[in-house]
Formats: sequence, structure tokens, C-alpha cells
Amino acid sequence: MAKKRYAPEQIINKLRKTEILLSQGATIAVASKRIGVSDHTYYRRRKEYGGMGVGQARRLKELEQENSRLRKLVADLSLDNAILKEASRGNF
Repeated sequence: MAKKRYAPEQIINKLRKTEILLSQGATIAVASKRIGVSDHTYYRRRKEYGGMGVGQARRLKELEQENSRLRKLVADLSLDNAILKEASRGNF
């Protein structure tokens, strides 16, 4: 079965619906089933997105993507630097 990917906005909206259901007296198992996720997924998403606004979630994802891009760039530059050092020693 293929995984469903939800946008951060959708996750936050589902968490808000779950909070409403919980305030109405539903259990976590029932509330998470109504939004279509497992209990584990609910807790994981609440840990990551709990108390966050939609704008903050978008910014978080943008920063994670930028961080990933910069890590790749640093890795490439470090490799280039190591190659140049090896070539300058004349160890071939």
C-alpha cells in the first residue's frame, strides 16, 4: 500500500479536528480513527506540529529543504577540497 503524503497545512487541520473531538470527550483512539490515522501517527504529528500555525509549518518545511540543500553543498565542497589537497601533494 502506498503512503499518503499530506501537506503541513493538512496535518495541522487534522490535528485541530482531533483536538476538537478530544474536547468533546472522545478518546484518542476514536479521534485519530476519525481523521484517518493511527494513534502512533497522531502522536508523532502532534510532537512535530503541535501548537504550530500553518505559516510556521510552511516556514519549517522551507528551512528543512534549504538546510538539506546546504548540507549537500558543503559535502561537495569538502570533497573538492580533499581532492585538491591530494593533487597538490603529488602522490600519484
